[in-house]
Order: sequence, then structure tokens, then C-alpha cells
Amino acid sequence: MATEPRPGENLAPEDFAAIVRLTPLVSMDLIVRDRKGRILLGRRVNEPARGSYFVPGGRITKNESRPNAFRRLCQMELGREYEMSQARFIGTFDHIYATNALQRPGFGTHYVVLAFEWALAPDHGALPDEQHSDYLWATEAEILQRPDVHENTKAYFRQA
Repeated sequence: MATEPRPGENLAPEDFAAIVRLTPLVSMDLIVRDRKGRILLGRRVNEPARGSYFVPGGRITKNESRPNAFRRLCQMELGREYEMSQARFIGTFDHIYATNALQRPGFGTHYVVLAFEWALAPDHGALPDEQHSDYLWATEAEILQRPDVHENTKAYFRQA
């Protein structure tokens, strides 16, 4: 008998493949600024958008509240928990890719992204390296000019 996943739990690859192929995923992106107003970007190690600089973020899992997802994603992507109440919601975005995280042919990925922005404490510390091979801090103008920053990240700064 199939059971529901626990909040934050990864799905079996076949279940996840069917979901990615058939439905949009809900995710959060974390637009983190330092005291100088620069934005944190990480070079993605996984599809979709592998090799591009992107703001940190990730999927909300089944049965996971948005505040809990925010805390979990901050821990995974930034190495420390933050509260959703510390951030400002800036909008909902569609991110549509021709590829998928499982690297399977024949279908892409559609994310409905909830984007949040806030300033990171100056004493934040080291950033995790599971999802990103390296990080950089860049101004909005630099982000818009860099060819290695993904268009979906650039969209956050074009709408202003």
C-alpha cells in the first residue's frame, strides 16, 4: 500500500519522474542580499539549469507548509535556518525548462516559484556545496549583464 511522503521527504525516482512529466512543481527562490545590496548566486550542479548561476531555492514537498519549507530550504541552500517572516514576498514566477533533474529524455520541468527577498546577516558563515559548485555576490546590473546567469534569475531584476 502506498503511503504519503513526510514533509521534506524525497520521492522515489519513478514517482518524481511522473510528477515532473505531468504537473508543475511548487518551489521557493531565495533572493538574498548583503549589506551592499549584492545578490547571492550559486552555480547549479544539477538539472535543470546545470552550470548556470542562479539564486538559491528549491521545491516545496508534499505535506510541507510554506514556513517549514522556507526554513528547510534555507538550511539546505544557505547552511542556516531563517524564518519566512524575515523575508519579503516579491511574487510568483513560472520557470519552464526543457530538461529535468532526473536527466530523462522526453520531458522538461515547470516550476511555479514563490520568490522571497531579504538581507543576510553579515556573520552568516560558509555556504553548502551540495547544490552549487561555487558562489558569487553580484549587483543587479552585473546579474543582467552576465551570460552565465540564468534568464529566470535575471527576470527577478527586470521586473523592477
